Amino acid sequence: MLTRRHFIATTAALFSAPLADPVFANSWPSESQMAAWDAQVTPANYDPATSNPWGIHPRFLPRRVEANDGLMAGDIHVDAVARYLYHIQSDGTAMRYGVAIGRGNLYEPGTYTIKRKVKWPHWTPTQNMISREPELYGRFAGGVEPGPTNALGSRALYLYVGNRDTYLRIHGTPAQRSIGSRASSGCVRMVMAHVIDLYDHVAPGSTAFLYPGEDRISAAT
Repeated sequence: MLTRRHFIATTAALFSAPLADPVFANSWPSESQMAAWDAQVTPANYDPATSNPWGIHPRFLPRRVEANDGLMAGDIHVDAVARYLYHIQSDGTAMRYGVAIGRGNLYEPGTYTIKRKVKWPHWTPTQNMISREPELYGRFAGGVEPGPTNALGSRALYLYVGNRDTYLRIHGTPAQRSIGSRASSGCVRMVMAHVIDLYDHVAPGSTAFLYPGEDRISAAT
């Protein structure tokens, strides 16, 4: 997996605004509704290492792997080239998950703090998204209620720089076959059952390192 010495930092001025949700929504799903949705998006007899009704490449299924020395337990590292997210464990291992990243120049490498976690979040496209692709996002300008078809899926981890919400998220997606590709408007996408597992083990205040994609590495080379 990538180490911090491979990391290329970006400044706050470089960030685009791919995905948002209303912090103060008028309604929230009940615990029983969220549990029902969790069951809906989690395969029967779920085994993270083998369950694959989504048809993603087997290498993107969750695996426990050896972590590089010197990485802090609890942190997240996203290898944008291999399309892996690593969650560092206290025993020197990491849980590795397959992800999708932002298409084109919408993916923004950087160092972020996870300041919020939300189960079954609301979602509203940003004005940048609506301006860029009005035919796709304009109809959602008023926001989308939580649920299995919501663009943020089952869980969302909110990425901040200082106290500023970047509108970047690590989140579930109903487009689960996109895992392994460049498909999002900037966020890091995960299979909904996988992000449910990750969510429970990520503490607010953890750091997320998003490493450059192949286009940035090629340009630097």
